[in-house]
Amino acid sequence: MNQIIIPVVLVVVVGLIASIILAYASKVFYIQEDPRFVLMRAELPGANCGGCGYAGCDDYAHALVEDPDGVPITKCAVGGPACAEKLAEILGKSADGMEKQVAFVMCNGTTNNAKQLFDYEDIKTCKAAKQLYGGSKACPNGCLGLGDCEAACTFDAIHVIKGVAVVNRDKCTSCSACIKACPNSLIKLVPEKSKISVRCHNTQKGADARKGCTVACIGCGMCQRTCKFDAIHVENNLASIDPAKCKQCGMCVVKCPTGAIQDLLHSVEQLEKVKNTLAAMEAKEAEKKKQAALAAAAAKKEAEAKA
Repeated sequence: MNQIIIPVVLVVVVGLIASIILAYASKVFYIQEDPRFVLMRAELPGANCGGCGYAGCDDYAHALVEDPDGVPITKCAVGGPACAEKLAEILGKSADGMEKQVAFVMCNGTTNNAKQLFDYEDIKTCKAAKQLYGGSKACPNGCLGLGDCEAACTFDAIHVIKGVAVVNRDKCTSCSACIKACPNSLIKLVPEKSKISVRCHNTQKGADARKGCTVACIGCGMCQRTCKFDAIHVENNLASIDPAKCKQCGMCVVKCPTGAIQDLLHSVEQLEKVKNTLAAMEAKEAEKKKQAALAAAAAKKEAEAKA
């Protein structure tokens, strides 16, 4: 009987001694948590998506406490401006300049628009398809359509529809998970207020780009010449819009010969009005140039007559 009791008593005694030591150590070595961390952690959404560049919300909150002047309070895309304002209030800073952003897929190569070369049977991910012949579409830069971005998104904000990823702006938190998942680097963040964007990522020359997709940007420069605000430029056969300069007038949309520019702002009727207005402006400009040419010709003829 003693052989059983003695070990039990020893275990209990050791346990009591260990608990006393741990309790004492917890008081001696206790580190007071900065109350600002507790407040900020309560305001952060807890998504732990890593979009801020830190390991998670705890890590970001600690970084803000340790270096409030060096770490931006606007890095939590999930929380957005409201969260930034709360963090600013806790740290006694200003949250000016925080603007909500959403993911944007630079491709419209749907099953109707993009030429399909073949079908995969056992390949289930974009990453695998990229490594095997670069994907099933003729466009080498287009959406592979196998849903790596959809699987990466924990907010149900992006889905593959007709072979192309489409973002639900209302659900997007701009966590950047889809951006990291896309092997073709097709997804970027744009300001939520930006409603006009080039939905293409193909840098091939116009003829080659058009062979693979009917709505590809062909780098013709028509949009660049049309824009009155220097907001759109063509580089490496691909047009891109600067959201900071874009006035969202819709002129580039109606002038694009392939429909590569997506417009989420104007209705069909509004775009028709923009088209008519632009046509009237171009006709007026053409008439002005014609009159200038006639005046120059008349002046030249008069000068020759005097000579």
